[in-house]
Amino acid sequence: MQVTKRFFAMNALAMLGSFAFALLSAVIFVAVYMRVIGPEANLNDMQRLFETRAGIGEIKNEAASMDFDQLLEERYLEQLTDRVEMFGASAIIVRNRTVLYATEPMSAVDAERSLLLSEHAGGLDTLELAGTTYMFAKAEYKLASGEEGVLLLLAPMKLKSNFYLLLGVVTLGVFFLTFLLLNLWVSYRFSRGVIEPVSRLRDAAVKISEGDLDGGIAEEGEGEVRELCRTLELMRIKLKESIYIQHKYDENRSFLVSSISHDLKTPVTSIRGYIEGILDGVAHTPDKVKDYLETARSKALQVNAMIDDLLLYSRLDLNQLPYHMERTDLERYFADCVEDHRYEYEQANMQLTLRSELDGQVIVFIDRERMKRVVQNVLDNAKKYMKKGDGVVTIVLRATSSSAVVEIRDNGLGIPEDDVPHIFERFYRADPSRRSAEGSGLGLAIAKQIVEGHEGKIWARSNVGEGTRIMISLRML
Repeated sequence: MQVTKRFFAMNALAMLGSFAFALLSAVIFVAVYMRVIGPEANLNDMQRLFETRAGIGEIKNEAASMDFDQLLEERYLEQLTDRVEMFGASAIIVRNRTVLYATEPMSAVDAERSLLLSEHAGGLDTLELAGTTYMFAKAEYKLASGEEGVLLLLAPMKLKSNFYLLLGVVTLGVFFLTFLLLNLWVSYRFSRGVIEPVSRLRDAAVKISEGDLDGGIAEEGEGEVRELCRTLELMRIKLKESIYIQHKYDENRSFLVSSISHDLKTPVTSIRGYIEGILDGVAHTPDKVKDYLETARSKALQVNAMIDDLLLYSRLDLNQLPYHMERTDLERYFADCVEDHRYEYEQANMQLTLRSELDGQVIVFIDRERMKRVVQNVLDNAKKYMKKGDGVVTIVLRATSSSAVVEIRDNGLGIPEDDVPHIFERFYRADPSRRSAEGSGLGLAIAKQIVEGHEGKIWARSNVGEGTRIMISLRML
């Protein structure tokens, strides 16, 4: 419910509640008063009041069925007098504002005033005369002579003013007290549901404007206020993510300048040296020039590959690279990978084999192109650090109860134990003597990002002189 509607509903509830409590207090007061002061007296008064009202109403109805002249007959006047005196009332018969008969002495002024008050009483059957409240009943006649006749019956109402005054004071007192308490309750609820959350939102907005994005904003309050809390919290999260992404951009830019610049320096220096050798005439034969140019071209391709790796890692690190996941048969997929890399291994005089320890078909959900980059980076890294002629790389496939495990093992030089936890870090090389080796230093870092993008894990085990094992765990379907 909207805050404004809720506020008006709560105020309406406060008003209705006040009326209900006031009515209940009046009923309780009457019950207690009658029990303590004397219920018989009050009941008799009420009964007499109703009997009088009914009695004069009956006399009026009978008189209305008679002719005006019949009212002035002596027998009826005696009967009328007896009946009105029984109820403690009085009767006045008037023709053209002239009093023809009155059961009790009444001045012409009082008679005229009674008639006027009865004519202007509206829908009421009471009038106030000389400080006394009367019930009245009136029968009117149209005479043949064109004159008007009136029979006016008056019965004084003997009210217990003290009782009604107390009843009024108690009822109004309870009404105003209840209304005050309920309004205080409404104000308290409104303060807790709107004012306090808005105040905290203001403080949170001030912190955000000052650059403090660590404090979360709780969803609290009513209606639009709760929605505002949720919106501001989403804004805070998105702003924090934007700042984080910007920080990552800056960090990656810094790495481009500080880290890879060292790795780029060696091939760029080589390119420059070979080109200057050609220009200076060091390469004085066509075959020598061709060799120099081929070497410069190879170094240029190396620089291009390093830059591609850096850009790919930056996109992976910022989660900006989309994955196209497909159901894939694990064994068939890695058989294709082995075939793709077998030729280059044969050219390097090394062996690449696949061994499956799977009991049956295993299906994984992967991006095939991205996973090929993982396999390529691991295989390239293994080939780089193995001796030619006796280098062997084996891809072993096996499965656990919930995941598929791919192990790529080699018989290379191995990695020192202290360096194993760091080989998946960017620009890290375990062997200091190979700091200037070909590559960007991002191969295994890229592999780690891609595997984790598949909700998998990648880790390494290695012993110096015994080779290295890279394990990849993928979730099975």
